[in-house]
Amino acid sequence: MDLGLNDEQVAVRQLARDFVEREIAPHAAAWDRAESVGRGIVKRLGDVGFLGLTIDEEYGGSGGDHLSYCLVTEELGRGDSSVRGIVSVSLGLVAKTVAAWGSEEQKRRWLPGLTAGEYVGCFGLTEPGTGSDAGNLTTRAVRDGDAYVLSGTKMFITNGTWADVVLLFARSTDAPGHQGVSAFLVPADSTGLTRRAVHGKLGLRGQATAELVLEDVRVPAEALLGPEGKGFSVAMSALAKGRMSVAAGCVGIAQAALDAAVAYATEREQFGRTIAHHQLVQELITDIAVDVDAARLLTWRVADLVDRGLPFATEASKAKLFASEAAVRAANNALQVFGGYGYIDEYPVGKLLRDARVMTLYEGTSQIQKLLIGRALTGVSAF
Repeated sequence: MDLGLNDEQVAVRQLARDFVEREIAPHAAAWDRAESVGRGIVKRLGDVGFLGLTIDEEYGGSGGDHLSYCLVTEELGRGDSSVRGIVSVSLGLVAKTVAAWGSEEQKRRWLPGLTAGEYVGCFGLTEPGTGSDAGNLTTRAVRDGDAYVLSGTKMFITNGTWADVVLLFARSTDAPGHQGVSAFLVPADSTGLTRRAVHGKLGLRGQATAELVLEDVRVPAEALLGPEGKGFSVAMSALAKGRMSVAAGCVGIAQAALDAAVAYATEREQFGRTIAHHQLVQELITDIAVDVDAARLLTWRVADLVDRGLPFATEASKAKLFASEAAVRAANNALQVFGGYGYIDEYPVGKLLRDARVMTLYEGTSQIQKLLIGRALTGVSAF
């Protein structure tokens, strides 16, 4: 087993680090306070190729493997998780799903714009009454001749107010549970689609999060992504890879917490010497470091499985579960190292803790990941 990076992967990671230091880190605190990331970052992400990773070049992508994608996602998470979310959703959940399930026409319509940062995608699955129970969604898609008419409400949609296209999931048949769900590519400027920004979030404050309300939104039948009634399969395939991306972003948060804790501990003096000399501070830093390494290796294993074409869904759940919980622990331990200064936003660790907390909730809560892992281990086929 080779756990090293090849020359291309090393170069991609360095490119991402340089991008973060130049384009993201100087603005992260201000974006957090303003509850809005600078919109121009999307085009710059596209220009450097980060929105096209793993997508074929014939559709405007920049190619590369999934480990390179994880390396970039980790660096973005280290800089600002709100920016990481733009990539994880627009590329990870939307563009990759179009590439995997889309018709040739759909690929050529949407992928070049998404990979270039000219378009932004959002993933319309969660509803006010259906989060973890995604198979029980209530948004409807009614066939009307050569079109579908969509009605319903989606909630907590990342990139929602910025999106040019919504990968939307709706119930299109009367079949029970997930069997009646279909996926659609809906232009965000469609008549009847209203977007409302969600403000006052605990973390990821700079991210464009929205409620989507659809009132008789009419789309052509060609907007159907994949076979009718297979939308749940489309969603789950997207989320399996999405969990890898979230895990990588969590590694970035934990790494940022480690970097901040070490830097502060080697500068801050108490009792006549730097606090790095105190064993209990060393213990806090050691715990962070072990969590970083463990989360990173779990995430890299998922990327390796994806790139080799092997089953990876259970491993993705393990990585997402561990890395998200580890990011919370890491940020919390880093805040303890900072003491009272960690509690004010002049220093970075408070934001890291706020951003980390939601990672245990979206794209499948920690409890849902445990259920998925347990089902895989025991062979039980239903919750």
